[in-house]
Amino acid sequence: MSDLITVREYAYISVAYAGCPESSIDHAYISAPAFDHLCELSASFSKHGAKIFELAGRRKLKLDQYVGIIETKCGTRIEILPKHIENAVGESIESVVEKERELLKKMLRVSLHLPYRDAGEANLSRFKQPIHEWIIEQFLCNFEKLIQRGLRFDYNRVQEEQKYLRGQLQHVKHMRQPPAKKHIFPIEHDVYEVNRPENRLIKTALDVVCKKTRSSKNWKLAQELRLMTGEIPKSQNITQDFKQWQSGRLLALYIDIKPWTELILSEYMPVSAQGDWRGMSLLFPMEKLFEHYVAYHLRRELKDWDVSTQVSSQHICLHEDKPIFRLRPDIHIQHKQKNLKIVLDTKWKLLDQHNRGGRFGFKDGDIQQMFAYSHYYLEHASEVILIYPHLANKFDDELRFKFNVQSDKALLRAIPFHLDEPKNVLEYLSGYQV
Repeated sequence: MSDLITVREYAYISVAYAGCPESSIDHAYISAPAFDHLCELSASFSKHGAKIFELAGRRKLKLDQYVGIIETKCGTRIEILPKHIENAVGESIESVVEKERELLKKMLRVSLHLPYRDAGEANLSRFKQPIHEWIIEQFLCNFEKLIQRGLRFDYNRVQEEQKYLRGQLQHVKHMRQPPAKKHIFPIEHDVYEVNRPENRLIKTALDVVCKKTRSSKNWKLAQELRLMTGEIPKSQNITQDFKQWQSGRLLALYIDIKPWTELILSEYMPVSAQGDWRGMSLLFPMEKLFEHYVAYHLRRELKDWDVSTQVSSQHICLHEDKPIFRLRPDIHIQHKQKNLKIVLDTKWKLLDQHNRGGRFGFKDGDIQQMFAYSHYYLEHASEVILIYPHLANKFDDELRFKFNVQSDKALLRAIPFHLDEPKNVLEYLSGYQV
């Protein structure tokens, strides 16, 4: 049985030693082989410019803004959750972990367009599952539903030699056969079978699930599905089969399971890890998850606005009369009827609106970036908005600033985004509603 360690962003991971404290969500202790594997991953990621871990000592690592699951060679699994909840007095660690897991599930559903619906209070017990077991469960439930409704078959061309005629006779091959084999017919025909790219990929993902799940419920269902689909071969080229995955009316039943299959089979690591080892490792940058989560809810709530992400129509410099150094704000919204535009940037950081001496937690680069957006995209004729996670008693109300320019409309606002109640963001944008 493999070990599961649950931590949060920016937690420390150290090598366990005799008499070491018990692991917590902010500081975990793991075996030396597992720690050495994380160091190898850290070196591999650093070569490609991705910062997942930071050395905080000879035998200590500090996590960065990546969440998900990492499996080491020795079987240790490290679950990394978001950090957006301060430990309240009297609140159990289990309660905090469940809330963080549920937030991560919400963000993954939005960012990866996962077809998942909550079934209400009856499913609260599922929140206790680690994030990878939740992904496995959703894949298995969709696969079971697909089998109940019926797998799609396809015609595949087969070339073989038989003592009877079937399909098309390959005349040239037959004429060249020696007299002793004249009674054998080289034929070519179509076989209607379950061997098609979609089914091969799903079967390959099922084999991965059978090996990786540690949940008895998921393991039992996975083995049952494996027995029911024994005639489906595994994919020999995952990338090519995904390119051949078809869509349309006849394959409408496959729409829901495709994202889960991609999630299990695709490499969601920031960069491909070096070496032959590939555990069930899924890592996601919280900065991007937060950006997609905010944009998704803005599209839902701002009916009179066109919401675009990663707009890149402006550049900050010219070189030989050609634009260079692109300006790319996270979110750009434009009113459908009024001549009004607003640029927004999301930041997965915690502010403290009471810390005036520390400039509330803002970074100089973020403010300078917003000034550039105001100048190049809005000509200082409208405001720019920074969106940070809501944090009770620390950042639960907006901060408003004016840029040091002549225009009175060149404003910078920092507003809190309530992760559990996204509709609350409308309170800060209500002045723009028709």
